[in-house]
Amino acid sequence: MWPESAPRSPEPGPAASPQQTTQPGDVAPQAQAPRGQQPGPGPQAAQGLRPERLQYRFDGPDDAPVLVIGPSLGTTWHMWDRQIPELSKHWRIFRYDLPGHGGAPAYPAAAVSDLADRVLATLDSVGVQRFGYAGCSIGGAVGADLALRHPHRVAALALVAASPRFGTADEFRQRGVIVRSNGLEPIARTSPERWFTPGFAAAQPAIVEWAVQMVRTTDPGCYIASCEALAAFDIRTELPRIGVPTLVLVGAEDKVTGPAEARTLVAGIPDARLALVPGASHLAPVEQPAAVTDLLLMHFSTAWQDTQASIPVPPSPGFSAPFAPVVPVAEISAAAALPDVSSDALSGLYDRGTKVRREVLGDAHVDAATAASDGFTDDYQDLLTRYAWGEIWGREGLDRRARSCVALTAVVASGHLGGLARHVRAALRNGLTPVEIKEVLLQTAVYCGIPAAGAAFEIAQSVIQEETTPPA
Repeated sequence: MWPESAPRSPEPGPAASPQQTTQPGDVAPQAQAPRGQQPGPGPQAAQGLRPERLQYRFDGPDDAPVLVIGPSLGTTWHMWDRQIPELSKHWRIFRYDLPGHGGAPAYPAAAVSDLADRVLATLDSVGVQRFGYAGCSIGGAVGADLALRHPHRVAALALVAASPRFGTADEFRQRGVIVRSNGLEPIARTSPERWFTPGFAAAQPAIVEWAVQMVRTTDPGCYIASCEALAAFDIRTELPRIGVPTLVLVGAEDKVTGPAEARTLVAGIPDARLALVPGASHLAPVEQPAAVTDLLLMHFSTAWQDTQASIPVPPSPGFSAPFAPVVPVAEISAAAALPDVSSDALSGLYDRGTKVRREVLGDAHVDAATAASDGFTDDYQDLLTRYAWGEIWGREGLDRRARSCVALTAVVASGHLGGLARHVRAALRNGLTPVEIKEVLLQTAVYCGIPAAGAAFEIAQSVIQEETTPPA
């Protein structure tokens, strides 16, 4: 156990039970849910939550050490329901929802560090100073960020289905493009394939439907912002600075963040252990609840000495208990403007430009351009990166959506249609919808001529179909 972790009494309001308190930020908690379910947020929850805090709930004794549990992208705190009865015997469990998930107010967070700051602000509001932390996927990324930036607050850490870098930046930005163009329905329908093993999905249709509905009713803007946060997340070089005992838990059949990513975490974190859970995919706490619960109990109850040994886990049956319903959500939120970098030193412009260029055009394009560069074109690539991307695209005066509108118009007006396809892709990545791109091209027909606009429409139509068609 760890000291200095018991919270002060939550703000006044009717408690769900003597050991269960649901708090959507500063809003009074909800009534207790039926037995076997945890109470979810009511429709009034969205009216009182401060943007810097998260919707949350407590389970367990008021005077017990606090264990914070974070969800995966597209899920709610209910993904941990089957761990709570046992864990709450030993700890005061603090669960939170991501912005726009589970009926939580839709205040998008564009960086993992932003989510971590909101977790801390919420914990501060109830007097929690030191805590253990377990998180799944993006919830694990939040825990790693907390351990890196606030090591004095985190007593122990469990990273479930997590990675020091989640795929490639292009993959998550492409997911954002699909959501902007098609809504969350394509992502919702395919979530069970990413989250569960085929056998579990076939045997548990009620849980599959719960998973689909959970994603379907997430706020699209907050989902896109979380994708952007994961696209930018990369702590591979910082892993040695995580100085707390860490459990790295992964489903043996996880195709999203699998055993390879888990072993990278274990190799980089000095005091880490690997737990491989058979018969589980990405949402191991749902698919193998007993095994995951036992591992968390063992980890947070003991101080480990051997940091490299793996923990064998026997297969455990799944469950089919119902989950609480989810509620409708808000509209897509506007993209945030970039910070001003006009005063950056020249030596930093290249790094800034490379980052912006990759975020706008994608890793594949930048990697190809870099690989093709030689002594003859190196200076041009340097100029392009520093000036176009480090200075102009990085300025505060226009956000990236506006700059994409300007870029599309300029490419059509100048007749440089060979570069239009990559700028259409960039516009989608920057948050423009196909309808907005169409409006920009219609405007070019007035000022640049029908033939130029017609050629641009052909190129844009092909790119949009390619980029916004969900995977089969």
